[in-house]
Amino acid sequence: MLKKVYSLKSPEANEEAYDEWATRYDHDTIEEMGYVAPQTAADKLAVTVPTGATVLDAGCGTGQVGELLAGHGFKTIDGLDISTSMLEVARGRKVYRDLHKADLTQKLPLDDDRYDAVVCVGTFTSGHVGPEALGEMVRVLRPGAPIVATVLDEIWEPQDFPSAIDRLERSGALRRIEIENSTPYRTAEGATSRLCVLTVA
Repeated sequence: MLKKVYSLKSPEANEEAYDEWATRYDHDTIEEMGYVAPQTAADKLAVTVPTGATVLDAGCGTGQVGELLAGHGFKTIDGLDISTSMLEVARGRKVYRDLHKADLTQKLPLDDDRYDAVVCVGTFTSGHVGPEALGEMVRVLRPGAPIVATVLDEIWEPQDFPSAIDRLERSGALRRIEIENSTPYRTAEGATSRLCVLTVA
């Protein structure tokens, strides 16, 4: 299934694949693949903003990150995902205030300056969302708010995330706080990611 989703070519194909995978996703990723990126990102956000922050989980999937954030004490978490079936699983966790279907490659159905933080895990990866989504994340954040995001190492250079972040810094939209190299992502196969902490200017 991972090979299938990493070869997707359109948002429509992405939605269909994740609708199909939704009921098995947690078992397959956590139990079979050793998917630790949600824990890493949730832990990072928990030391970056207070638990009273209003958080957007962009590409929330089945709600793994939301549940971990709730475990840290966060109480106001909204989620966006392209898959209706994944959102239904996330809804069942009962940790989200609102959940909405959205394509992260397009303008988000959210007001400007709405959130105190964005967390984005497992979305900046092969066949999914590229660095163009960062601009919309900046738009929906309040000044000074952070983005905590994982970017799969194998797409960091090919999809030109460094240049995209540089452009946003030069424009004054955000600044980088920290980019950790080679953080564990899926331990069963040794996959790693960049763990990025960026702040809206």
